[in-house]
Order: sequence, then structure tokens, then C-alpha cells
Amino acid sequence: MVKKLLCATRFGIGAKIIEIESIFQKGLPSFTITGLAGNSIQEARQRVIGALSNSNFENPNFKITINLAPSDISKNGSHFDLPIALLIALYRIDIDLSNWFAFGELGLDSSIKDSPIIYPLLLEVANMYPNSNVLLPKNGKNLYSNVPNLNIYFAENLQEAIDLIKNPQNKSKQYDFDFKFLEIDSRKYYFDDKFELDFYDISGQVLAKRAALISSAGMHNIIFDGSPGCGKSMIAKRMQYILPPISFEEMCECVKLSAMNNKDISYSPIRPFRNPHQSSSKASILGSIMQNEARPGEISLSHNGILFFDELPNFHKSILESLREPLENNELSISRVNLKFTYPSSILFVGAMNPCPCGNLYSLTKECRCKDSEIKSYRNKLSEPFLDRIDLFVKMEETKSSERIHSKDLFSNVLSAFKMQKERGQIRLNGKLNDNELDKFCILDNDIQELLNDAVNRFGLSHRGRVKTIKLSRTIADLDKSENIKRAHLLEALSFRAF
Repeated sequence: MVKKLLCATRFGIGAKIIEIESIFQKGLPSFTITGLAGNSIQEARQRVIGALSNSNFENPNFKITINLAPSDISKNGSHFDLPIALLIALYRIDIDLSNWFAFGELGLDSSIKDSPIIYPLLLEVANMYPNSNVLLPKNGKNLYSNVPNLNIYFAENLQEAIDLIKNPQNKSKQYDFDFKFLEIDSRKYYFDDKFELDFYDISGQVLAKRAALISSAGMHNIIFDGSPGCGKSMIAKRMQYILPPISFEEMCECVKLSAMNNKDISYSPIRPFRNPHQSSSKASILGSIMQNEARPGEISLSHNGILFFDELPNFHKSILESLREPLENNELSISRVNLKFTYPSSILFVGAMNPCPCGNLYSLTKECRCKDSEIKSYRNKLSEPFLDRIDLFVKMEETKSSERIHSKDLFSNVLSAFKMQKERGQIRLNGKLNDNELDKFCILDNDIQELLNDAVNRFGLSHRGRVKTIKLSRTIADLDKSENIKRAHLLEALSFRAF
């Protein structure tokens, strides 16, 4: 008699559902796993035998064959241990396991251990097989309890898992977050009002702080241009803590992408911040594909958050040009001979650069040592198509101003603008609106439209630059608590377009 149990394996940034079959035949005792099982699954034989022995199960004196179907897809992962062990432990019991999923690595003492890859697989199971029964490691309860559309059960060891399969009970209840939240139209958006890095540390730079506020409120791409030590990196690193609240779905996406890179994962109301070094390889920035498994790069790991490039012109030109697609489409496609995967990459791009190779072009106290040709060559590393995808350009100068502002005050303005965007019915924030949403939410009256047309002709703005100016104006109006885009809002937006 063939018994079946369900599991899943990674396929790109998604998953393939795997049907695990078992059969017990008379013959010399043996244990075989078939179906393109990788080394981590083949090694499961020793872990399963050890766990069964420590759970007082006698190993069946049969020829045991475990098949992972479909057999033409390569499979890897220690999370196959638990379903394989369950099929062997329950081989004599007449129970239908075909509607159960099981994930977990087994210890030799029969304990069930967690694995980072389980979380993204669960999200795919919830989409493809809603309301399924799923058995998971108990030490991941706080993380997995919030996966929607599944009947989730937790077990600490193999014996407990077997008892749950025989008599399903104590289904997990959804874990309640301790985060602060806003509730708009019956949806919760989570945030943290503790600021590890505070804008109060930065003296002066009023214009740069204003630009950072606008950028954060609407998720608009921004470049800071200024001399070394003027505060570019300090501002960029503090922007993470004033970003808009995050939805549960966005949190799930962030956790999923981190798990795919085998990172420590947990829910957080703070949006991600990634700061790769200029020497990073192209694969580490864009992501890579190994066999059927996709490894997200820095662009995807900063999805729904900030990707910060310090010393922007020093990044390899091919990397900078590769940013054009994700900055425009909010996704990045990577193709190989027989595979094509698309990574999500809705990011707020923040760049910081010096005005020249020596950095002293704007300095009031130091003399620039660069030739005109060197300055031109340095700034030409940023192509026109790349710069056209940036919403705000900020020229930072040396300042003796002592004016300061707390991150708490800036975040209060961001929350106000966020509420206005969501109460208008926007799914995406202003900087990420598509063309249809732009026409719906960013309406210009005739006088403002005429002013914009004059600016387009005068400054030679492309169609993309024109659209970005409108989106930027909408965010400035939201910060001003204005229902309509006014002349002052458009003029301020235009002032940030010069580079």
C-alpha cells in the first residue's frame, strides 16, 4: 500500500509542491530515496533512523522506498526529514495523510528543528492549497502562526507529531503582534516610534532634511551630493526610522526574501535598510540563480525599504545601469538558459556622492585639486537614463547652522502624509504609482498644468521626469495636508530636479 504526504521545495523565488510517496516491500531491509533528491535529503536516512529509534519505533524489516514526485525537479532541504519519518512511523496505521503538509528537520533525539527556508515555502502553500493542514516545528510558532489561510499545528518532537496526525487538535491561533499600528479602512499598518538613530544628531542641513522627509513620505529615490563629512551618510541611515508604516503583507515579503538567503528571520515594523559596499559583485547586488534556486541580491533584500549606495560613482558602471529596470518597474528579472525569475524590488534608492574625485569642489575652506576633465569624467559615471529615474537631487554645502530637529517630529509628518495617501484609496505610495493611479490621484488644475508644461520646456524634462515631478508634488501636498496640488508644491518639486 502506497502512503502519501505533501511537502514543498524551492523553485526560483517560489516553490513546487512535492508529493512524498512511500512503499514497503518484502525483501532485504533497505532504505532508498528517489526523485532527484539532493545530498541534504539523502542524509535524511540517518537522521530519520536515529529519530525513530529514540522515539521507541522499531525500524520496519522491509525494503523501504521513498519517492519525491514530480521526479524531474531537483530537491534539497533538511525540512523533508519530518514527512519521511511520519510515513515510516505510520506505515501500519490506516490513516489518510494525502491532505497533510509537513516541514521540519529531525535531530537524532527525535526533536523537530526549524529551518529558514520553511517560511517562504509556507507562503506558497497558502496561495496554492488554502486551508490545508500543516505540521511545523514548535520553536517557529511565533513566526509561522501568522501565515494566513492554513490550519497550522506545531510539534516539538516526532512522537508529538505522530499524535497530532492521529488526532488533530490544538490548532494554532494567530499570534498577535506587539507593534504599534495605524488602522485605516480595517487594515493595520505597523510602525516603531523608537529611533535608534536620530536626525537630532545632525546640525544644520535644513534643505537636506526636508528632502529626506519628502523622499521618505512618498518613497521617492534621492541622491545627496556634497563634500566629505557634510552628513550625507548620517541622513541616509536615519531615513530608515522615519519611513511609512508597513503592512502585514509587506512584512511577509521582507521575511520571505531574508529567509531565502538563510538569514535570521523575524517580523519587524521597521523597513529594511541595505548598504552594500562599492566593491560588491554584480551577482551580490542583483541576485543569482543556482540550479532551480534563486538567491536574492541586495536590491531584492531591500524590497519595501531602502537601498543605500554610498560613494555612488565608485560602483561599477554595469551595476548602476542594471538598476534602471528595478527603479522603473519595481521588479528585476534575471534570465538563464532554461529559467527566468523575477525578484520584487520596490525600493527607495538613496545615493550619496562627492562633487568631484577629491571631494572639495563645494568646500569653503579647502581647495579642489581636480582638473575640469577629471570632474567631468567622475560625474559622467552616472548616465542620463540612470539619473532620470531619481526624484530628488540635493546639493549639500558646508553650514554653520545649529538648527536641529528630532526624528519623532519628522516621523509625525510622514504618518500624516501616509494617512492621506491610504485614505485616498492608494495601494502604493506616491513614488510608486503607475500611470492609471497617477491620473486618478494626482490631478492638476489648468494653471498648475500650464506651469508644469513651461517647466518641462524650459528645463528639458523627459516624460519620466515630468511624471516624477507630479508624484513629488503630490507628496509635498500631502505633507502640507492639502487635498490639491498647488503652485508652491509644484515649484518645490521642480527645485529638487536640478543636478
